[in-house]
Amino acid sequence: MKHFYFKEKDKTNIHTVAFYNLENLFDTENDPLTLDDDFTPRGFKNWNKKRYEKKLYKLGKAISSVGYHKAHKSPAVVGLAEIENKKVIQDLVNSRHLKEKDFDIIHYESPDERGIDTGFIYQKRHFEVLKSEVEPLLVYDELGVRDYTRDILHVTGVLNNEPVHILVNHWPSRRDGAELTSYKRIEAAKTVHQIIERVKAVEANPSFIIMGDFNDDPFSESIKQHLVTPELYNPMEKLLNPYKRGSLNHKFNWNLFDQIIFSTNFFDIEEDTHAFAHADIFDEKFLAEWKGKYKGNPFRTYAGRKYLGGYSDHFPVYIQLKKY
Repeated sequence: MKHFYFKEKDKTNIHTVAFYNLENLFDTENDPLTLDDDFTPRGFKNWNKKRYEKKLYKLGKAISSVGYHKAHKSPAVVGLAEIENKKVIQDLVNSRHLKEKDFDIIHYESPDERGIDTGFIYQKRHFEVLKSEVEPLLVYDELGVRDYTRDILHVTGVLNNEPVHILVNHWPSRRDGAELTSYKRIEAAKTVHQIIERVKAVEANPSFIIMGDFNDDPFSESIKQHLVTPELYNPMEKLLNPYKRGSLNHKFNWNLFDQIIFSTNFFDIEEDTHAFAHADIFDEKFLAEWKGKYKGNPFRTYAGRKYLGGYSDHFPVYIQLKKY
């Protein structure tokens, strides 16, 4: 399968919606307002222009290829996680494999203590932005101290003439333990539903696509019990196999923290609307380790301080919608 310079075929009615955690896409400049010292030429990871540009090239190649085998074109929209600032997204869409596709970007600085944000890129010929905003995720520890994490990005737009609300998430991590931090992700799920209810109060039958790195699997409490409702469908439930497949691998077990969930009106087949066609993990061989004990795992940029030169420690995920 080739991934270079393929010709876009706009006549196909399949459109790809993707999400990708980019594994710390930082520029090489020191920002005194963020914890980016490791990602500088003199930092812990010896991050430099050559490595930065190599990562942009590889990420652009990956994004341009997601879903191409069925859609015959690159994704219409892509949600992003672990980006430092607007500049790195701009550099990404200007990279070799994306620069001819006329992607535009949406980005807001978040209060995350590491200095990483979510973002959104879209092909202007397929998606029109009507409005964008961020919803603060307010979570507190047992002492009432706020945990500063990523906001939820809410993009209101038109996908091939159909109105849609897209929510891009990067929920609080499990760094201090899955159970001890689960309340944070439950609060994130509740915040998503607050956004949904506000929209439903002013729109009849709105369509939603909820994507992100949720730091929980499809059957985790935050997702299964607090996010997914009878009006929302999670196709990722059928994709996770802890022993064989997921979007990231931890201690030789697969997780599927990266998910795309959508409102059930995407099952309705009506003229001039989109209907759900397919969901998958984009775990093509070129994105994976090709040998050794980690063979098949995402080919990451770093393992600790060791530079590997890969793409990301996550695989992208995607759904495909058929336009009728």
